[in-house]
Amino acid sequence: MRVLALDTALGATSVAFYESGTGGILAQESVEMQRGHAEALLPMVERVVKKTGFGFHEIDRFAVTIGPGSFTGLRIGIAAARGLALAHDKPVVGISSLAAFAAPVLFGVERAPVAAAIDARHGMIFFQCMGMDGRALAGPGLFTVEDAARKTGDGPMVFVGDAALLLAQAKKSIASDMRLAEAAVRPASAPDSLWVARLGAAADPALALARPLYLREANVTPQERGRLALAGP
Repeated sequence: MRVLALDTALGATSVAFYESGTGGILAQESVEMQRGHAEALLPMVERVVKKTGFGFHEIDRFAVTIGPGSFTGLRIGIAAARGLALAHDKPVVGISSLAAFAAPVLFGVERAPVAAAIDARHGMIFFQCMGMDGRALAGPGLFTVEDAARKTGDGPMVFVGDAALLLAQAKKSIASDMRLAEAAVRPASAPDSLWVARLGAAADPALALARPLYLREANVTPQERGRLALAGP
């Protein structure tokens, strides 16, 4: 399956062309930016697709980050992905920004529990904590940084997202005996579009809808349906 992934939810405009049969990225481009996603996105899509040697009609599926993130950025990415999917009569799937941040840890070489955090300003973060099996242990939801830190448990944890450092610092202040070596911190302004594409290849188009994800209330009940799944290469 060939997947074209778009991300404009946070501090970057990113596009990746992924082929699940080989498990490899065929082309990828990303530029950090807080504004200007609309002007940057479609030219980037054209460049990335051109690099692969494939045509748009040979793409099997489009994937796009649906939030949490910037309201304007989300609208830009989702509108572009929907438009491309409609124009080429292909499905489009939506991928949570929190899941995309967590995926490299959950499905990478060193698997570990992960806490994904996105800065919501004013002492608040969008947050989700997942076990090694991908099951949601807390969230996704909107929490104070301190409340989110309390929900990360007592064991080793990897903190990811653009608010990863904020969350790790809050965790350390609450559990003063916690060693930072036990809590790897991997901040990034935006998720890797490769993982947006990989999750997009595994997603069910009937369930992973390409519409904005708004987290207004915290949901901390572990759910099987919150488990991340990833298709094999």
